[in-house]
Amino acid sequence: MSDQLRPAGAAEQLDREAPVPLHAQVSEQIRARIMSGEWPPHYRLRSEPELAVDLGISRGTLRRALSTLIRDGLLVQVRGRGTFVTSTAIEPSIAQKLTTLSEDFARQGVAVSTQVISHELISAPSPVAALLDLRPGQSVLRLERIRSLSPGPVARLVNYVRVDLAPGLERADLTDRSLFGLLENEYGLKISTGRRTFTATAASGATAAALEVPESFPLLYLEQITYLDDGRPIEYSDVWIHSERMRVTSLLSRR
Repeated sequence: MSDQLRPAGAAEQLDREAPVPLHAQVSEQIRARIMSGEWPPHYRLRSEPELAVDLGISRGTLRRALSTLIRDGLLVQVRGRGTFVTSTAIEPSIAQKLTTLSEDFARQGVAVSTQVISHELISAPSPVAALLDLRPGQSVLRLERIRSLSPGPVARLVNYVRVDLAPGLERADLTDRSLFGLLENEYGLKISTGRRTFTATAASGATAAALEVPESFPLLYLEQITYLDDGRPIEYSDVWIHSERMRVTSLLSRR
């Protein structure tokens, strides 16, 4: 088939003397075919033995290449059926791992821009104070940002972070940095677990304006509480996701 990786074409592109591992070269070839639309959503790849022979590589090398793309949300394996290309809509792994949207986008090589709407110390609202185990009126950092892809805004994020555990956080520039990465690398905090709840909601007010959608447009709403390894809550957030520009997929196991 013309749309499959063939020995003549693919083998010529694999540089066995290059410092880049073969599995990384193969994953980039496949990624390019997916991103160009040559392999569309729901396309089924040939079997691993066939692809490995075609490429002139071991099945172990091929599996490493496929694993990278599965982790990045570009491929999905269905037991007994094969390996398929996922939807071309961005599919972060936030329903599977405790990562941030910026970390997921970076891992997938997706260009994303961030606009910081507000970044200020406030008295924690009563529900937030209770969730973060704070005294009523205790200060928190309220951080509001808009994440955008090439088609337009994809998510509105409002984070509340305990500044008693991260003093001076209100002075940090979070335009191009991951919040979790900053807390871990600059403050030495070990983020361990989190609780995420996904619900459907209708766009309204500030959220509709931020995501550039009409009132009542269907959105995915994510509520999150994040905990350190000692059990203390560190962050609470509300996230509204543009349902046509990004979808959340979970890879599940029956046992």
